[in-house]
Amino acid sequence: MLDRTEPLMPADPVRGRRWADHRRTLEGIAWKYRTNSPWRDLPDELGPFQTAHKRLIRWGVDGTWEMILAAVLAAAASDDDIDWTVSVDSTVVRADQHCGCR
Repeated sequence: MLDRTEPLMPADPVRGRRWADHRRTLEGIAWKYRTNSPWRDLPDELGPFQTAHKRLIRWGVDGTWEMILAAVLAAAASDDDIDWTVSVDSTVVRADQHCGCR
């Protein structure tokens, strides 16, 4: 996956410090959500938790996550490796009382 996403990652800024390694930061973000642990528990080998958290937010704002998702979905679709299952439960999706539904 990282081979497909590397070209989609933002370039280092023209001014200021170079960004921390994208791969390590991405692994830190994945670790956080895979383990459901607090940011502060991020292992030292994945870098500072502040870096991973700030990059998560920045990539959400600048559209990087949307580009990554589109690339991963396109690769999975081309490999015929994707199967969508959609489930809607009425206890989760409720109709508004004024919608006229009966």
